[in-house]
Amino acid sequence: MPPEAQFATYPSLRGRVVAITGGASGIGEAMVEAFAANGARVAFLDTQIEAAERLIARLRNAAAPAPLFLLCDLTDISALQAAVEAILRELGPIAVLVNNAGNDTRHSLDEVTPELWDRTLALNLRHQFFMAQAVIPAMRRAGGGSIINMSSISWVIPSTNLPVYVIAKAGIVGMTRTLAHEVGKDNIRVNCIMPGAILTERQKQLWFTAEYQAEILSAQALKRLILPEEVARLALFLAADDSSAITSQSYIIDGGWV
Repeated sequence: MPPEAQFATYPSLRGRVVAITGGASGIGEAMVEAFAANGARVAFLDTQIEAAERLIARLRNAAAPAPLFLLCDLTDISALQAAVEAILRELGPIAVLVNNAGNDTRHSLDEVTPELWDRTLALNLRHQFFMAQAVIPAMRRAGGGSIINMSSISWVIPSTNLPVYVIAKAGIVGMTRTLAHEVGKDNIRVNCIMPGAILTERQKQLWFTAEYQAEILSAQALKRLILPEEVARLALFLAADDSSAITSQSYIIDGGWV
């Protein structure tokens, strides 16, 4: 990005309640910051207490609206539903849901067991459906909303060494399309973001070797790494009134890899 780059703000997001899963770190953290900077009332769910507390303190110091953190294991659907109810009580109707949480731990085809299969789908796909199901009634009562699901380009490339994760991310695209048509009559929009290789702290610590970075840059049209805040800016647009006619779509942000 050029050093003089300037980015849009979205007045329609001011005061709206935004729920973000996996918001304590990585892309989710960038989304919490971006929505708060646009004046939204943000609630985020995560299991990382220390990271969540650091994020809240940083935003409070930046004079942004302090987000509401809810400790929640998203694989526990009852806990997930209780967290949504807590947001509704504390902040009011949820106008925007960002289904961000996921886990891309590598695994080989041969080591996939029924237990690993179930766990990986629970971490990457199942909770997205049940979060959407939990927020839709309040969105209906409020006259509309925006749901943004996080998929990945991993199923398009396609990636190897994480087959169940790839299956889950492909499923999210199908889920996005069917939910969009289920709730379009209620003025609820459902879209999907498909990131490529994003330079998060987790990726740097676990996967971004020099060899992998060279592979990424060789495949991308843009010869630089993509940052979490760039994904967050796409989510802002899909949440705002500026995208009011857009639903059932999947948007790739990968520097031109696919």
